Amino acid sequence: MFDDLPPDLPRLRTLETWLAMTLDRVRQQITAVERREAERQRGEQARPATPDWLIEYGLNRDAVPNAVHVGGCRMAGKRSRPTDSETVRRAIAGGVPACSFCRPDTELGILDG
Repeated sequence: MFDDLPPDLPRLRTLETWLAMTLDRVRQQITAVERREAERQRGEQARPATPDWLIEYGLNRDAVPNAVHVGGCRMAGKRSRPTDSETVRRAIAGGVPACSFCRPDTELGILDG
């Protein structure tokens, strides 16, 4: 029936031990992967929503805005803060440059692309 297995009891017991250890390692790995997947899903659910608009500020605390972005723009720096569309309109009208990558001015209908 199983011609590929050893015929004697000591080798069969060794094979049984090895298979049990391997099965245990596989089950541990499955548990670890399931835990990571659950953590990833919790992280996605807890992630705050992407803001609609961002204003990017300079280095110092009292810095004036130096760019306006559409929320989720990959060019927005770490010093970007979420804001509303009216603030973005006023910033653009006040001379704050619109990001040339995400074009918030076009998105708001201020300028045509």
